[in-house]
Amino acid sequence: MSENYRSMWESLGLDLKAHDALLDVLGKGYRDIFLAQKNRPQGMRYFDFVMSEVHGLRIKELLDEKAAGRKVIGSFCVFVPEEIVRAADATLVGLCTGADFAIDEVEKYLPRNTCSLIKSAFGFKLGRVCPYIESSDMIVGENTCDGKKKSYEVLNSLVPNLYIMDLPQMKSAEGKALLKAEYHRFKEAVEKLTGITIDAARLKKGISIVNNKRKAIHRLMNLRKANPAPISGLDALLTNQVFFYDNPVRFTDSVNKICDEVEKRIEKKEGVFTESAPRILLSGCPMAVPNWKLPWIIETSGAVIVGEESCVGERGTRNLTDDSGKSTDDLMDAITDRYFKIDCAVFTPNTDRLKHIMEMAETYKVDGVIHYGLQFCQPYLMEAIPVEKALVSKNTSTLRIDTDYSMEDIGQLKTRVEAFIEMVKVK
Repeated sequence: MSENYRSMWESLGLDLKAHDALLDVLGKGYRDIFLAQKNRPQGMRYFDFVMSEVHGLRIKELLDEKAAGRKVIGSFCVFVPEEIVRAADATLVGLCTGADFAIDEVEKYLPRNTCSLIKSAFGFKLGRVCPYIESSDMIVGENTCDGKKKSYEVLNSLVPNLYIMDLPQMKSAEGKALLKAEYHRFKEAVEKLTGITIDAARLKKGISIVNNKRKAIHRLMNLRKANPAPISGLDALLTNQVFFYDNPVRFTDSVNKICDEVEKRIEKKEGVFTESAPRILLSGCPMAVPNWKLPWIIETSGAVIVGEESCVGERGTRNLTDDSGKSTDDLMDAITDRYFKIDCAVFTPNTDRLKHIMEMAETYKVDGVIHYGLQFCQPYLMEAIPVEKALVSKNTSTLRIDTDYSMEDIGQLKTRVEAFIEMVKVK
């Protein structure tokens, strides 16, 4: 890190010894996984810097914003509309949910057979190692699944500022009406928190900021359709992860600079993998920082990930919000329309997600799909089987991986992934 932030972390109430241990592990993991890659785009140096300062300079920026009167809102899910937060001159940040921490403490509050993502959120709070949680003026929880819904009842006793957003479970007129009502309720809560009335002009500005972020990511995703792959799946995943942390204008500019560089690579047919490397679509559960285990295994086994059908990927970013409305109500309707298109596995039925996976497999010209499910994440585990059957019916090789955040199964996973990649090569 560029400077000593210990007094800042201490002021946030972090456990400095535990936090030091976490940063040591993350730093080593990042060096071994990301910095060990060859022929990376030069623009990825910015994201290396962001990750080196993810608990340092970025937190200082947030605290400086708070000192200037701006509010920070933390969230766990892509259903929380950033447009509304930005319209109130507040900042939305993703909260820590990508690694095991303080598991012994977590299991005093939650059952052992709870998914890793939920346990991680509790672990970072109970272990006092996530400065984003401690910097947030409001933490937004959402009822996407039964595990989250019930866990928030417990989390409410651990944080003073939890806001719960209800979400529909069916793509119906009634479901859309519920989402609209919840977004209006959220808008009122943000207005109360910030003291700012959100009008049409403010909403248009918020929509513009967030749409520009998404457009930059869309541009990068489209460039990944080239062969040879001009950027690794790991680096593309990293940009999708930083999407949730970084200053949005700076992030947009940095992603577009990478795209400029990648376009030149494509013109020269310069890739990070050979043209013969199997092209893999990674589908399923979201991968928050520092959940890099499976992508690292895939790309050190001779294949390249060319797309992510994930909340930290196309599911979370692919649709823009229509900004043509004139009134606040029109723009709130547009925000509702945009987020109602998200094909999270919580919905039933969820044919849109299956259709999207099939489209991505064709568009990205993939040789195989690896469906990633977190153990005890029932929505995605239940959908994995119909996804596999549909892909196999189209002669697309598919591998289902169910895992957690631990490192204990790396050897087993590597064996399975390597065998799958060899099968794809032969096919």
